[in-house]
Amino acid sequence: MMAAERIAPELLDRLPAVRGSYEPCAVLAPTTWFRVGGPAEVLYTPADTEDLATFMRGKPADVPVTIIGLASNLLIRDGGIPGITIKLGRAFNTIDADGTALRCGGSAVDASVATTARDHGIAGLEFFTGIPGTIGGAVRMNAGAYGREVQDVLISATAMDETGTLHKLTREDLGFSYRHCAISANWVFIGAELKGITGNADEITKRIREIRAEREDAQPVQSRTGGSTFANPSEAKAWELIDRAGCRGLIRGGATVSEKHCNFLINTGTATASDLEGLGDEVRRRVLDVTGIPLTWEIRRVGVISTDETAPINRMEGSV
Repeated sequence: MMAAERIAPELLDRLPAVRGSYEPCAVLAPTTWFRVGGPAEVLYTPADTEDLATFMRGKPADVPVTIIGLASNLLIRDGGIPGITIKLGRAFNTIDADGTALRCGGSAVDASVATTARDHGIAGLEFFTGIPGTIGGAVRMNAGAYGREVQDVLISATAMDETGTLHKLTREDLGFSYRHCAISANWVFIGAELKGITGNADEITKRIREIRAEREDAQPVQSRTGGSTFANPSEAKAWELIDRAGCRGLIRGGATVSEKHCNFLINTGTATASDLEGLGDEVRRRVLDVTGIPLTWEIRRVGVISTDETAPINRMEGSV
C-alpha cells in the first residue's frame, strides 16, 4: 500500500467542508500526457471561485498544495503527490468574447482559445493552437509558440493567493520572462483577459491550420510526451545542443529521446516517471559535458521520487 493511501483518510478529516469534490488516492497517470506517475493523496476540484476561496482560507497551513492543469507539460513522479492537488474543472472552463478581447477561465484549453477567437473574428491569438495545456498554465509559464508569448497578448490575469484573496494582475505585475512569471507558485490562476485585433475568419483559420500542420510535421504529437523538455538557453536552441551531444534516440527503460525532435522525451509504453526524469537528467549531463551549456527543465516535475531502481542508459539501434 502506498503512503498516500495510508495518509489520505487522516488528511480528509482535517480539510474544510467544500461544495466541490475531494478524491483520496486519486489516480492521475491516465490523465497526464506522459501517462505516468503516482496518485494524488487528495485531489480537490473546486465547484467555483468562492468554493476555492473557502478551501484556501480553511486548509491546514502544514498541508502542501500542488496545482495542475491538463498535465501536458508536467511529470508526476512515481511516488505520487503528497497533500492536496488542485485541478480546476468545468466551472473555470469558460471563454467569452468582448470586442477584440477574450475573457478566459483558468481551465480553458489553449487550442479552444484560438478557435473561439477565430469564431469571433479576433486575430493574433492563433499561436495558442500550438500550445498544449490550459490558460492558467500558459500564464504561469508565459507559454509561447510560433513567435508569440502570453505576455504579448495579456491584458490582465486573475489569481487567488493562499488566503483566498483574489488579485487582478497586469502584465507588469506578473514579471514575465522567458517561460516564467514572478508570481508565487502557491497562487492559483483562475482566469485571464487576452487582447487580439480584428481579423478575417478565413485568414485566421488558414493560420491555425498552418500551425497545426507545422507542429504535426516537426514534433512527435501522436506520442506520449510532455512537450518541450528543456528551455532554450540564450545562446542556442535546446534541440541543437541535445543533438550535438549525441542524445537523439537515447533510451532509459521505457523512455526515449525523440528521433523526430530531440527536445521531446517519449514514453514508448512501459516508461516510469523515474525513467523519464532520469533520461532527462542524463541528457542534461551529456549536453553540459559536450557543450559547456547547462539545460534547464521546462517540464514541471512534481511529487515524490520513487526508490525503485531505474533501467540503464542505452543507445537506440540505428540512432545517430
